[in-house]
Amino acid sequence: MVMSVLEEMRIRSLGVIDDAVVELSPGFTAVTGETGAGKTMVVTSLGLLLGGRADPALVRIGAKNAVVEGRISVPDGASAVVRAEEAGAELDDGVLLISRTVSAEGRSRAHLGGRSVPVGLLAELADDLVAVHGQTDQQGLLKLSRQRQALDRYAGDAVAVPLAKYAGAYRRLRAISTELDEITTRARERAQEADMLRFGLDEIAAVEPRPGEDVELAAEAERLGHAEALASAATAAHGALAGNPEDPEGIDATTLVAGAHRALEAVRSHDAALGALAGRIGEIGILLGDVAGELAGYADDLDADPLRLAAVEERRAALTALTRKYGEDVGSVLTWAEQGVARLLELDGDDDRLGELTAERDALRAELGGLAQALTDARTEASERFAAAVTAELASLAMPHARVSFEIRQTEDPDGVEVGGRPVSYGPAGVDEVELLLAPHPGAPPRPIAKGASGGELSRVMLAVEVVFAGTDPVPTYLFDEVDAGVGGKAAVEIGRRLAKLARSAQVVVVTHLPQVAAFADRQLLVEKTNDGSVTRSGVKVLEGEERVRELSRMLAGQEDSETARAHAEELLATARADR
Repeated sequence: MVMSVLEEMRIRSLGVIDDAVVELSPGFTAVTGETGAGKTMVVTSLGLLLGGRADPALVRIGAKNAVVEGRISVPDGASAVVRAEEAGAELDDGVLLISRTVSAEGRSRAHLGGRSVPVGLLAELADDLVAVHGQTDQQGLLKLSRQRQALDRYAGDAVAVPLAKYAGAYRRLRAISTELDEITTRARERAQEADMLRFGLDEIAAVEPRPGEDVELAAEAERLGHAEALASAATAAHGALAGNPEDPEGIDATTLVAGAHRALEAVRSHDAALGALAGRIGEIGILLGDVAGELAGYADDLDADPLRLAAVEERRAALTALTRKYGEDVGSVLTWAEQGVARLLELDGDDDRLGELTAERDALRAELGGLAQALTDARTEASERFAAAVTAELASLAMPHARVSFEIRQTEDPDGVEVGGRPVSYGPAGVDEVELLLAPHPGAPPRPIAKGASGGELSRVMLAVEVVFAGTDPVPTYLFDEVDAGVGGKAAVEIGRRLAKLARSAQVVVVTHLPQVAAFADRQLLVEKTNDGSVTRSGVKVLEGEERVRELSRMLAGQEDSETARAHAEELLATARADR
């Protein structure tokens, strides 16, 4: 199967590295060098390429920014290719170009296939391309949550399928529980709100306001309050138009218009224009008669009724009392009442809702218990296979008598879900606490690796776990930063041998200080500083032949020209070649 391969990294102004190119290849590559030479910057650089946190302290003093560029060959159809192309990236003859820039001020930029992309996208690709392991990863393996995640990853769909169902039910249960808590804890507030609504609705119902009634009453009150003045004005206007019976000699508008109309009527047949004017004056006379009649009727109908005025003002006062509390006008008051009825129905329905939610919560708790049991069963079955596989790997890492096992337990909790006939605490990943145990030699009781494993043993357990994963959930490239810490002698040789075996199916890059490990590498890179303390292009080179023997001698005895060290180095290389 064609796998992705990290071909090259160019590192500029990062830590002690001024400008260097790290050329990698398939198989096993060992990165060596003096302490402080910058070997770890290789791991740091790859971490940046894969979306790691940008630390401005990494930028070389005096530089504006640090830049890491990488070339990864990726087979067609790989998920990383699909995701990159979705982001607009372009491949260069099957090679994916990645770039990460970190400024001295802390700003960070990422480019993928020539396109600017979010840094988070690089982290997504990392899951499919590279597994990075360092000292922090070893410490991470001590956490129970990481141990459970490792077991779940090994189990695959056997755990992933029920876990997805469990997670969905868990989220729904949390939402229902939150709503129930809100309903119960706010019961008093809701009761007070309901009482206020009932009081307001009763007050509005007692008045029975009609839409627009306040406007109508305001107009009527204005009219009744000025009845005498209105009647006097209407009478005077009527007299001016139609005459006053008490003054028969007075001249009114109707009489004058009528006279004008008669004068023109006598001669209209002699001139059409004058006839038209006569017609218009006739219309004016008709209009004056109509208005005069309406004015007479208005004056007769207008009644200055003090009792009616008092009733209107009393009604207006009742409406004003409502508008002060519930709205600017009667329309707003009626809207408040409509909304209040709906809210009161909602509040009164909380008791029914409480019963529904309680029933659904109980059903979900029962369902969650069943799903949690299925998860426990799947983890238990997978843990036995996983532990056996890791134990077998440890035998290849100079721990032939070590035994690895898993303890899967639950914690009783009266408020938890029922699993196996007892209530246990639960969380988003189930009810299980998963702990990796190690018995380093026969007769030793299994103990948590956090307590029972030395630094060297922990390194080998982590490597064994990763090798097991390589057979079930392979990653194209593995990068180990001093996975051999705390290891020496025969154990170091076995780690080198196991890394070489892992490299048969994946690309493996190891930063190491152990010659026993470096000897098994297909390629060895030396990182060395110049006199000014920096690493330049010439400071990262591939070691071949005599140069590799000299470096292994230095790693063995601290003396490149020691005959004993050289003999030992050559022996290590011969042993490694024989294994390959």
